[in-house]
Amino acid sequence: MSLRFSLMGPVRAWRDDEEIELGPRQQRAVLAALLLNNGIRLSNDQLIGMVWDDPTPSAVMALRTYMYKIRKSLPELDLKSRNGGYTVRAELIDDCRGEPLEGLESAYFEAQRTRLSQHRLKAREDWLERELDILELQKHVATFPLRERPRALLMHALYREGRQAEALDEYHEARTLLNEELGLEPGPELRKVHAQILKGELTLPRRPEQLPPDLPDFTGRAEQIAKALQTLPGTLGITGMRGSGKTALATHVAHLVRNRYPDGQIFVRGKDVANELLRAVGVENPVGDKAALWREKARGRRFLIVVDDVQEPCQVKDLHTPGSAMILTSVRRLNELPGVTWVKTAGLTRTEAHELFRKVLDPARVNAEPQEAEQVLDRVSCLPNPIRVLSGKLTARPHWTIAMLLAQMERETRLGAAIPSDCRSVLAPLVSADRALTEGERHLMTCFARKDAEVINVCEAAEMSGSEPGEIEVLLEALADVHLIEPLDLGCYRLPRFVQMYFGLRTPALTG
Repeated sequence: MSLRFSLMGPVRAWRDDEEIELGPRQQRAVLAALLLNNGIRLSNDQLIGMVWDDPTPSAVMALRTYMYKIRKSLPELDLKSRNGGYTVRAELIDDCRGEPLEGLESAYFEAQRTRLSQHRLKAREDWLERELDILELQKHVATFPLRERPRALLMHALYREGRQAEALDEYHEARTLLNEELGLEPGPELRKVHAQILKGELTLPRRPEQLPPDLPDFTGRAEQIAKALQTLPGTLGITGMRGSGKTALATHVAHLVRNRYPDGQIFVRGKDVANELLRAVGVENPVGDKAALWREKARGRRFLIVVDDVQEPCQVKDLHTPGSAMILTSVRRLNELPGVTWVKTAGLTRTEAHELFRKVLDPARVNAEPQEAEQVLDRVSCLPNPIRVLSGKLTARPHWTIAMLLAQMERETRLGAAIPSDCRSVLAPLVSADRALTEGERHLMTCFARKDAEVINVCEAAEMSGSEPGEIEVLLEALADVHLIEPLDLGCYRLPRFVQMYFGLRTPALTG
């Protein structure tokens, strides 16, 4: 259940999508004072001073009454008096309804109204700087004709579109207004842009926009997403088996937060990460310490960086900068990297898997064969990509039933029929994982898979493979590191169904 508040306009609150009645004006004023100091303890005297300019002795009783009513309507806030004061921690949004703190009257609220208005204005101009939309800039300049920053941005945007004369006209109009209204000349930013246009030297900073598109049918991962949003702008690491949806999750999270990073989004997949970051901001063929050069270029700026399929810690070491966010994906959890918060991708939950199945395949067809649908999800360990591919195949065959797909998967004992030939792309991640294994690891995986047991321990693994327990434990841990098996209790491991199907029935045609 989500509780949200807005101070931009009347004080408002929502529980999920339902708006909550917040009571009379002074009660809303008490709540607003708490929200304006989100996470800070306020004493009774401080709250009274914020809400009433000239409080009477009855203000103490009034405050207690309002607190009681706020606790009753908003129990999630856990508003209990602690150490003679109150603290709230809440999610604030800007729903752009009007003047901040509308209807609340006190010297404190008047000062906060000015602060919030300036904050909103800066946020709007940050957005205009990112987009450089001429029409939106013209509207903003018309509303705030004496503000120099948006006027300079409009000159940038016009010049970029080849409208040099109009850009110069904006400067002359700003100069006239500033002279007539304030008796001032344009400031250094406007003068600099004007001079650069006259000399033909105006260059626009490169703002990379490299994020891959988000999946339209992205489903689930609520727990991982919540942890990711808490972590950023720190460094987030996403680990999991090949093909488990690491890149999809990284991309989805990046799209959720992209507007927080006005200097751009960079997507890197390759060994020389520092070099690719520098190229993204216009530095070609850098020499020397590339990591140090990147930190210099990124200082004071806010980038969102996704580094996909990190192989070694040295690829991303020393590249994170304050204010920027970095999302890493790696098959192996890179514990050598300090300051990284890791989340893991595996199969979706049953509920999420069914939801994805229904997004791609007609829900009526899934509902008509619930047991068969359950078997398909089980065979692919609820992994999103196989679900997407197999349900896409059924969508392309409207006269097929899910039972027919299962029959095709079961027709032969070899893997070539376990996954239909036109759906082999679902196996590509496992083929890549197989090729990266040593002979000892591959032999152990094959023994485990063909034993047809979901769980084994170190002793059982040693017996089936003919190796010593000490040697086997090292191999099992290596396989767990790349998520082909899942560690349970000490010395005990589980084999996902989808991985078991591949290694138990793998053929040279698929692996070579």
